Amino acid sequence: MKTRQPSSSLRSVLTATVAALLPALAWAQAYPSKPIRIVAPFAAGGGVDFVARIVGQKLSAGLGQSVIIDNRPGAGGNIGTELVAKAAADGYTLLAVSNSFTVNPSLYRKVPYDPIKDFEPVSALTSYMLFLVVHPSLPVRSVKALIALAKAQPGHLNYASSGSGTTTHIAGELFSYMAGVRMTHIPYKGSGPALPAVIGGQVALHFGSTTVVPHIKTGKLILLGVTGAKRSPAFPDAPTVAESGLPGYEATGWNALFAPAGTPVAIVKRISEEVGKGLSQADALEILEKQDLQQEAGTPEALAALVRTEVTKWAKVIKAAGIPQQ
Repeated sequence: MKTRQPSSSLRSVLTATVAALLPALAWAQAYPSKPIRIVAPFAAGGGVDFVARIVGQKLSAGLGQSVIIDNRPGAGGNIGTELVAKAAADGYTLLAVSNSFTVNPSLYRKVPYDPIKDFEPVSALTSYMLFLVVHPSLPVRSVKALIALAKAQPGHLNYASSGSGTTTHIAGELFSYMAGVRMTHIPYKGSGPALPAVIGGQVALHFGSTTVVPHIKTGKLILLGVTGAKRSPAFPDAPTVAESGLPGYEATGWNALFAPAGTPVAIVKRISEEVGKGLSQADALEILEKQDLQQEAGTPEALAALVRTEVTKWAKVIKAAGIPQQ
């Protein structure tokens, strides 16, 4: 039986397709051939910076190239995020970010990026609850007492956040909305500068990330409750905010890694796999556990689904709570 051969036009198309794919495949196989930059759009010393540095160390070991952490704080993470959105889609510029990435499009009137269209999801990194802490000079030692004080002095209490749109900001807004109180929001360019303001007593309270843990243990900050659905393993005796005065309250966050849209699939997949391997190692897990962070490394597809869900969720929360746009 005679085998039918492809027509000359079909052969030409196939040849052209293979020719076009070969450089991309060779590029992906050679990756990385130079240092990689991870942009953390918040100040050094904060939660995103902390996670980015762990990821950077593991990627450097797995990929055999230096990984540089580039802190670009400002506008609730929008400045650094825009930088990555406009970067070359070659796998050498990545973004480590918190869930402000999915909050900001609903919180700001003008956001210089689209969290779905402008990025390639790489991998989720960690998830975490927050810690509601107050300066020792504030005369409250429970969530109920804090709510009572806030009601007695509308707008007098202020709380620090790591920037508008960040988890630490939204947690405070959600608390105010559910408790029926009015507090003043003081945004900073990351947890790094926000935390000293609370420790120094310039700001009364803070819904802090894991960076507050050492200061709780030394007594520089007083823990009133944790924002998760369950108690923290680090402070098993500390109640959740929900069980200690504000039923139904829950505010948690996550960190994830993204690349600019159009980054080759093979490169995205390789980075994702190396992140999963690195964060699964015993030393990384130990470091994360000490900071009360849950390891959440997963596939690009899983992160894409999370982003779509979170964008919709926070749009509804911000509208229902009446949080003003920035």
